[in-house]
Amino acid sequence: MRLVVARCSVDYVGRLTAHLPSAVRLVMIKADGSVSIHADDRAYKPLNWMSPPCRIEESPGVWRVVNKAGEELRITLEEILHDSTHELGVDPGLVKDGVEAHLQELLAASPQVLGEGFTLIRREYPTAIGPVDLLCRDGNGRTVAVEVKRRGEIDGVEQLTRYLELLGRDPLLAPVSGILAAQEIKPQARVLAEDRGIRCVVLDYDALRGIERDELTLF
Repeated sequence: MRLVVARCSVDYVGRLTAHLPSAVRLVMIKADGSVSIHADDRAYKPLNWMSPPCRIEESPGVWRVVNKAGEELRITLEEILHDSTHELGVDPGLVKDGVEAHLQELLAASPQVLGEGFTLIRREYPTAIGPVDLLCRDGNGRTVAVEVKRRGEIDGVEQLTRYLELLGRDPLLAPVSGILAAQEIKPQARVLAEDRGIRCVVLDYDALRGIERDELTLF
């Protein structure tokens, strides 16, 4: 991973245009080829980013980051304050709570619980910012990203929102809708999710385990 702290401005050119005026920011370049621009706020959310695969063209004062769709991040560097590279190795990934991991497993086996005609594309669908718990297709063939939690809170909505923003850039998947699936969903999280067009599904863990037992008994 390469970490660059610099005074810079950033322009995104693609399906739309966006401009970040000059300020001191962190430019993070990961080993997977992703590039993200961070400010000293917004918690973990980048100001802008480019998902892999992409190429980085460095010339004096200007870096161009271009993805396979031809979208471009143009980083104009006025002053570099820090530039370091670190080898992080292979990360073991997040170890989930036992109930949460089992909920994900049960939903993967019975995606129709989320809606009529739902089918599973993949569990732990990889992205540049972490794996999506479940990637599904609904009864109309549209892509749906599912975040599975034991307790649905605002951080889960924020996490799913980042996945949706990222997946929506892939023309093979777009448009992508989202579902927050949990045993319990906090009222504030539900309001935020619905405001962002994310559907909330409350899961009955005992009923899901019953589905699992029935399937094992039948076959």
